[in-house]
Amino acid sequence: MSKRPILWLALAVLAFLIAGADAGLAQTDNATGAPAQQNASNATMQRNFSTPKEFRIERSLTPQAVACIECHRQETPGIFADWAASRHASSNISCIDCHLAQPNDVDIAKKHEQYYDKPEMPFGERKYFAPIATVVTPKDCSRCHPDEAQQYAKSKHANTLEIIWKIDPWLNDGMNSEIERKSGCYACHGTIVALDENGEINKDTWPNVGVGRINLDGSLGSCTSCHTRHRFSTAEARMPEACDQCHLGPDHPQIEIFEESKHGTIYHAYKDEYNFKAAPGTWTAGVDYRAPTCAACHMSGASTVMTTHDVTERLSWELQAPLTVRPSDFAALPADTNWKTERDKMKKICYQCHSNAWTDDHYAMLDKVVNEYNETYFKPAKQMLDELYEKKLLDKAKFFDEHVEVRFYELWHHEGRRARMGTAMMAPDYAWWHGFYELKHHYNQYMEEARHLVETNKKAYEYPDFPAATGNTTKPAVIFGPKK
Repeated sequence: MSKRPILWLALAVLAFLIAGADAGLAQTDNATGAPAQQNASNATMQRNFSTPKEFRIERSLTPQAVACIECHRQETPGIFADWAASRHASSNISCIDCHLAQPNDVDIAKKHEQYYDKPEMPFGERKYFAPIATVVTPKDCSRCHPDEAQQYAKSKHANTLEIIWKIDPWLNDGMNSEIERKSGCYACHGTIVALDENGEINKDTWPNVGVGRINLDGSLGSCTSCHTRHRFSTAEARMPEACDQCHLGPDHPQIEIFEESKHGTIYHAYKDEYNFKAAPGTWTAGVDYRAPTCAACHMSGASTVMTTHDVTERLSWELQAPLTVRPSDFAALPADTNWKTERDKMKKICYQCHSNAWTDDHYAMLDKVVNEYNETYFKPAKQMLDELYEKKLLDKAKFFDEHVEVRFYELWHHEGRRARMGTAMMAPDYAWWHGFYELKHHYNQYMEEARHLVETNKKAYEYPDFPAATGNTTKPAVIFGPKK
């Protein structure tokens, strides 16, 4: 029997089954009001694209958050524009996420609350009310950035107010006025934020974004010192210009030193090619930048060295101290680090672009410079100062009111720092001409004046009308406890 009729019969049955299935689908579609053609289109989509998620999680903005944004869009367009261009905005993090205060917080902005009782305002209704704090602190930021806040709290940046109150005669002897401190010292080092008798932020302590600001919630510092508000950019903080707000001038000219160094030269020549917007923890030498910035050496991660917001890490000397010591021996704020471990970390940063020999030789030179400064300049000068005090040729009651004291201060605070820091950051002009060259001449002049006092047994001239020496000399209780 021929197999051909059987084959044709099988094909006919298959065609009937397919037609029946299509008819059933069409009846179902017609029964629900959806055309069969749409189902066919959906079937095509499912073949070409992945299946959509069964549910979605969307973070929307609350009416209060929308009110903040729309009001500030009109009242402070610069703030709004900065925020709108930020990573915060793209993640739906709004004003209220950072500024929202708890009902029992002491720093609730009382004047801001009054806007919700003004019906003439676009959002002048109580339903939009949210208690807000003007000052956003590292404690607020720690809700999303806990590691960064914890690292920062240990750093010399965060604790700089304690440091200067321990070592700086300008504060301890009251040799400058409160307004000189606020406009100068505290702008970088930070104020102690306080409230006035009306519960508003005291104008003597605000505005301020100093790195060591002491906040009403007890936290230390201000993240906006480096990540300026309201864009809070990681890219900005990676640039040396973020550091030059404070690290410049005759006493700590790190930015000038960087500009002179080969690192600074390459940065300025190729910075347009730098990828400052690389994701946190991924910024890589040779990939994202050709030569390091301040952040690349002191904060960014590389190899097995983790990113840190504690700038005390990776340091093997305290170069800003009067007598150069290891970080763990810095009496004003002893670091909980081992200098050898931290030097090895910094060397790993260097090894991204330099050989072992280059890096090791650089550190050998730095160690010799430190030794020369300590032994040849600082120790003999300090010994002479102590002798003058012992023989009562200088008055210990105040500092800076006798010329010899000013000379001694500038030896370590100005020329001595420039010699050491210029060497550490590879800027020979600062190491020599701005450093050791000036240190030699000022040392000689200091010793000549001091020896003359000893030889003649004549007390040093004391300035009778030292200007604006009116600053409060009481150490802050919030740092040192109540005065005993």
